[in-house]
Order: sequence, then structure tokens, then C-alpha cells
Amino acid sequence: MNQTYTLKQKYAQFLRILIPILVTQVTMSLMTFFDTMMSGHASPADLAGTAIGSSLWIPVQTGLSGILMGITPIVSQLVGADQRGKVGYHVIQAVWLSVAVSLIVLVAGAFSVSPLLNTMDLEPKVHHVAFYFLVAISTGIVPLFGYIVLRSFIDALGQTRMSMMITLISLPLNVGAGYLLIFGRGGFPRLGGIGSGIATAFTYWCIFLIAVWIVHRHEPFASYGVFRKLHRISLAKWRELMNLGVPIGFAIFFETAVFAGVTLLMSRFDTLTIAAHQAANNFASTLYMIPLSICLALTILVGFETGAARLKDARQYAALGIGTAAALSLATAVLLMLFRQGVAELYSSEPEVVSLIKHFLVYAIFFQISDAIATPTQGVLRGYKDVSPGFWISLLAYWVIGLPLGFVLANYTPQGPYGYWVGLITGLAVAAVLLLYRLVVIQRRFSSRLIRPADAP
Repeated sequence: MNQTYTLKQKYAQFLRILIPILVTQVTMSLMTFFDTMMSGHASPADLAGTAIGSSLWIPVQTGLSGILMGITPIVSQLVGADQRGKVGYHVIQAVWLSVAVSLIVLVAGAFSVSPLLNTMDLEPKVHHVAFYFLVAISTGIVPLFGYIVLRSFIDALGQTRMSMMITLISLPLNVGAGYLLIFGRGGFPRLGGIGSGIATAFTYWCIFLIAVWIVHRHEPFASYGVFRKLHRISLAKWRELMNLGVPIGFAIFFETAVFAGVTLLMSRFDTLTIAAHQAANNFASTLYMIPLSICLALTILVGFETGAARLKDARQYAALGIGTAAALSLATAVLLMLFRQGVAELYSSEPEVVSLIKHFLVYAIFFQISDAIATPTQGVLRGYKDVSPGFWISLLAYWVIGLPLGFVLANYTPQGPYGYWVGLITGLAVAAVLLLYRLVVIQRRFSSRLIRPADAP
């Protein structure tokens, strides 16, 4: 990354950081899509088993990944402050922390997965696939969390194209291994949905080893000497990482878990309504890749400028990123209104289901407009290392306002299943307003810190 002087230069650097992140996020979504699609072609039980396993794994994965992403603002601020010599030490401490988190997850899973599945009263084949899918995934937890740290380090240096290339390599690896193991091709046993879990764990190991090799041997990463010396564990640095990462992780967990909660609560409605809800939710999740990618880019850029004490530049990046997200959300909203029929028909050919999906997509439009403000604003706050308020705002918006309001509207008003979407839209709108207010407070606080020493006698 370089210092920029004009808005044109800033926007060019913003796009240079953003576009590879967006490609990375879309590619990761495609991995899940292909796993689900191939498992579904194996058998309905394999699809159901992998769906249950994924629903248990994804909130844990995303929440804990957020904890490890605390290294991003630390590295970006150190680089901005020209303290390169400290970067390698912080990254290796984050790697050690990722190993500790992985071991905790493995121990917790060993004691909780089987009892949890037993409470679901699943068919024997579905239970079998879900259990061994999670067992297979668990063999890749250590490299996955290690890779998240290394990817965060790579991205924090502004080298998001490298992360994109690693992720693009992972897609054919995952799809190819999944095809061989799910369907039993090339002399491999036919494992169905369990094979997708093994293929995913195999992919985690591949991308981790590739990232280690790149960070250790290739510039500009090698100059930071991340693996040149394996520093001892520092609990003080772990606390610093956790102070940043735990609020980020829980904020992400609250957001992903609330959708799982809504899906469970929707189970009282008929099958067609549930299917339509899932289809609209899937499409909204795809659109979410845009504000999420902008969020990640803004954390890097704002952290870099804040570390260099260029607070005007940090504010300009914040306005530029949030404005871009808002403009793109309005554009996608117009396109979605115009092409709702076509989008709905991607998911079903049954007229009744298509009609329901079209109705849900109207709510998805308002949902993604609020998301376009809230998510990038969180990225800016993380760049300032201000993460705790985001945690509390997410808890309030989703679990205190959004989900309870949705439950009341869905069960005690004519809104029915759409009530849950109204509740979530309301919660997210509240989050957007509160996060913007917090951003104004933080920017004023940073400005006063910069001005005060100059005014002192």
C-alpha cells in the first residue's frame, strides 16, 4: 500500500484492495455451493446430513475466524506507523493462538457433537452422514485457522491479489476432491456427503501449506521474517489479539447465528414457504459478499492511514467505501426489482414456489440496503481498533430487537413468515444508525488526540 494524495488515487487503491477480496469471497461461496450440489446428487440423506453438519459448523467457523482476524488492524497500523520489525512477532503469536483455538474446538466438539445430534431425532442415515461429515471437517480445523491468520497478514499488507490467487487454486482442489470422494470416482470409495467433508479438510491443508510457503519464501512477505524465528508464546500478546478479535468474532457469530435461528423458527410453516425462504436467503447471502468485501478492504486501508496518523485520509477512505457500498446496494435493488422473476426461477420451476420467492426477495432488497451501511461501517471501526461497540450493537440489533420483533410479527400478526424478515430488517437498520453514530464519535476522538499535543504549552 502507498500513501495517496487525491480522491482519484484513493479510489484506485481502494479498488485494487477490494476486487481481489470480492473474488476471494465469491470463490469461497462457490466451494460451499458445489459441495451442497454434489451431495444432493448423491442422495437426499447425504444432502440433509451435510446441511445439518454445515449448519452446526459454519457459525462456529465464522465466529472463531473473526477472533483470529484481529491481527489485520494490528498489522496494518504497524505498517502505517513504519514499525515493520514488530509485524513478524505479532503474526507468529496469532498463529500460536490459532493452534490453541483449534485444540479447544476439537475438544469441545468431541464432547458435544454426538449428544447434540442425538437431540435432533434424525433418520439413521442422516445422523451418520452429519456426524462423520463433522469428524472429517475437524481434521482440517488446525490448518484452516492457521490459514486465516496468514491470509489476514497478507491482506493487511495490501497484497489481496495473493489471497485471491490462493483461494482460486483452492476451488478446483475442493471440487475435484469432492467429486472423487462423493461419487467414488478414480478408484476412491463412494462416501457421499462424508466425502465432501474430507475434501474440504484436504483443501484446508493445501491452502495452509501454500500460504506458509508464500509467507516464508516470497516478497514482500519474507522480509517480515514471520517463520524465521518461532517466538515463544506471549500471553500478553494473546490478550491484545483477543481484545480485538473476540468482539469481532462474536459480532460475526451473532449475525450468522440469527439466520440459523430464523430457519429453525420457520420450520412451523409449510415446506414450500421454507424452501422459498431458503432460496431468498441464499440470494441475499450472495449479495452480502459485496458489503462484506468492502468491510474487509476498509479495515486494511483505514488501519494503514490511522497507523500513519493521517486521519483525514482515513476519514476519506471511510466515506468513499461506505458511499460505494450504498450506491451498489441501490443499483442491485433496482436490478432485483426488475428481474425478480428470473432470480426466483433459478431456484425452482414450480409456480407456487417461484411466487413465494419473489415475495421474499422484496424484503431481501431492503435487507441488503441496510447491510450496505452497517457492514462497511464495522470495517472502518475495526481499522480504528474500535471493536467492542460493534459487538454490543450486533447483540442488540439482532437478538434484542430483530429476532424478538420478527417472532411477534410472524406469530401474532398477518405478516406470517415475512414477519421474521421485517424484524431482521428493523434490527439491521438500527445497527446501521448506531454504528454510523459510533463512527462519528471515534473520528472526533482521534482528531482531538492529534490536535491536543500541538495545543499544549
